[in-house]
Amino acid sequence: MVELAFSILASDFAHLADEVGTAERGGGTIIHVDVMDGHFVPNITFGPPMVKALRPVTKLPLDCHLMIEDPDTFIQAFAEAGADMVSVHQEVCRHLNRSLQLIVDHGMLAGVVINPATPVEAIVEVLPMVHHVLVMSVNPGFGGQRFLPRSVERIRHLARLREEMGLNFRIEVDGGIAHDTVASVVEAGADMLVAGSAIFQKGRTEANAREFLKVARAAAGEGHPVATGQETGATAGL
Repeated sequence: MVELAFSILASDFAHLADEVGTAERGGGTIIHVDVMDGHFVPNITFGPPMVKALRPVTKLPLDCHLMIEDPDTFIQAFAEAGADMVSVHQEVCRHLNRSLQLIVDHGMLAGVVINPATPVEAIVEVLPMVHHVLVMSVNPGFGGQRFLPRSVERIRHLARLREEMGLNFRIEVDGGIAHDTVASVVEAGADMLVAGSAIFQKGRTEANAREFLKVARAAAGEGHPVATGQETGATAGL
């Protein structure tokens, strides 16, 4: 099932618990946490303390996207804080297989991320061990960027590999995903959709989420039920 992983980077931090609840009522089933260190990407955002603060106020899975130079050092901290999913960039992991296994060993679902300039072929060897592949459809570092159209073919490429290799990893996409771009990525094979700016808007968050999912699920040939955290592939496993 196609799911909305709403990015709290675009939320009102002063009312974060309320923002999460509103997005969930609109059908969001995954909380996407963008972790940036100011080195790998030109911005600084959240760390394990944010995850720890969120954990008591929601049952939704916490999807932590580590845009940091040394992710191995922090995997245990994110696990202890309550993260459910952790994804790491191919571009920073010297021993990608080891990093992904470390995530799994700490009881979390492992994901691998590729930037727009990284070929899909660079992660073929680790596809059998991941829960999800995150395709960046912008250059990471900031929210609100314009979607890169070439990302659609990259998602199609991954979907073909998934079928050819007999795997069932999920395909997540992040960057410029909004009501006017979501159908194309879903039709290409994406089923975990990260959206922030398109969702969080004072007085409109719940409606935005519902409308976003309506477009996404129509593109996937699905109905438009509002899912719950228990139904998400993040908690159901592979």
